[in-house]
Amino acid sequence: MTLSNRTPRLLASAGLALLLAACAGPRTGSPGRDGPPPNPPPGVEKTPDAVPRVEPIRQGGPNKPYEVFGQRYVPLTADVPLREVGGASWYGSKFHGRPTSSGEPFDMLGMTAAHKTMPIPSYARVRNPANGREIVVRVNDRGPFVDGRVIDLSYAAAARLGVLRGVTPVEVLRLTHAEIRAGFWLDARAVDDGPPAAHP
Repeated sequence: MTLSNRTPRLLASAGLALLLAACAGPRTGSPGRDGPPPNPPPGVEKTPDAVPRVEPIRQGGPNKPYEVFGQRYVPLTADVPLREVGGASWYGSKFHGRPTSSGEPFDMLGMTAAHKTMPIPSYARVRNPANGREIVVRVNDRGPFVDGRVIDLSYAAAARLGVLRGVTPVEVLRLTHAEIRAGFWLDARAVDDGPPAAHP
């Protein structure tokens, strides 16, 4: 095949690669409303927590610095604790099946979340102080890019936490690898009291 015959195929392949890379970048949204699944499954508010496991923190890729709406973000690349208080929002059918920043397809019925700077992948405990509910989610996406919001939950995670009605104040605690190995994420006092002074 001559170079002239291969050029259209090469250009098409390059265009597809760029499109996929763009889809797996930070999720900034687009025109149109998001919402719950057309037929929410019964018992979605009882979806089990994500089960934390030690996963290597990727260097580069979803953990490299990026810019959204003129704001620069520098994700953490070390296994360090992170604790935040702020608003939680959620996303659902509009993004279902689309690549997350980790490259995995977004499942609105899974227990996942998006965070601006937490290492990908990470696990986090999220607590709604208004009702005392707590959940564990796997962070595999970037967002939410709105002032005052610290985490964007999948539809199922939001249903479990009781935040489907709108942006809700929450407490977020990233679980370190040592805490996962020690089962610290099972401790109901983790979000309320913070990490113990000395931890195995």
